[in-house]
Amino acid sequence: MSKELPAVNRELWDSYKYKDNVPLEGLAIDGRPALTGIDPSKVGDYVLVFVRDPLCAYDEDDPATQLSKRLENPVLAGRTGMFTTWTGTYKGARVSAISGGSGSPEAELCMVELLEHTDASTFLRVGGSGGTNEKVRPGDLVIAKGIVRDDGLSACYVSSGWPAVCDPDVVLALSEAAHKLGARYHIGLTRSVDSDFIQGGRPSVRGYLRPHQTQAVDDCRRMGILNGDREASGIVTLATLFGKRGGSVCSVADNIATGEKFVAGAGHAAAIDVALEGVAILAGMDRAKARHGSEHWLPHMGTE
Repeated sequence: MSKELPAVNRELWDSYKYKDNVPLEGLAIDGRPALTGIDPSKVGDYVLVFVRDPLCAYDEDDPATQLSKRLENPVLAGRTGMFTTWTGTYKGARVSAISGGSGSPEAELCMVELLEHTDASTFLRVGGSGGTNEKVRPGDLVIAKGIVRDDGLSACYVSSGWPAVCDPDVVLALSEAAHKLGARYHIGLTRSVDSDFIQGGRPSVRGYLRPHQTQAVDDCRRMGILNGDREASGIVTLATLFGKRGGSVCSVADNIATGEKFVAGAGHAAAIDVALEGVAILAGMDRAKARHGSEHWLPHMGTE
């Protein structure tokens, strides 16, 4: 075991009947984490987590490979049948982009390996979503300040009352980036679910819905939830739970509340632009914190 367990975890782990039957730091192949295949030394401080999502209208490259072309000195940090990871520099920030499958359970697979084996400080969900409130339009961006945890994955880690709150520095940096780039954006709540269909009020096979699911859209409208996705809860919950920073910026492709129709990739290029510029701003905030010897960034510190 290369890392000492926190005292709060040690007692429970030592009493676990099957502890000698499971690898504490996960599975490995040829010395690398098995699921992502990452070389931990090649992972940056700021990680952008993407889904290989056809609704985002990506080109033939997967999103991590596509983003790597915008980085200085990009290197392949890992590739398996499930995930592809690239790392490079953007305006002085060391950034990694990882792409994989959809949903919080899939996000857990890469998040656990990244959290266990690297020193990355910040994890951003960057992707597409559906609008669930009249305030948003197709092509808009939603910068989450918190995630409504209606997924099963996060419930395996924390109780129902535990809040998936996005890091305030991340929210500020993404918002400043969106303003700087002239993107149409909102700051608000994102809801993460497991079912992309019936949990969000969208019919499944032959119009299948359960009666309470017909209220899903109006519940979002009443509660001020702006958009829905499948990954933000897992990413923000795990990042926060293990002492890192989590956040989310998603483009909106349609709006079930207003009837505005789906447009593949609507606003998604802007989401990627804002994520990259936001990371550059966040890196400046982190340097300012270090100069002031502060744990938290405050406006008087600046970013230069």
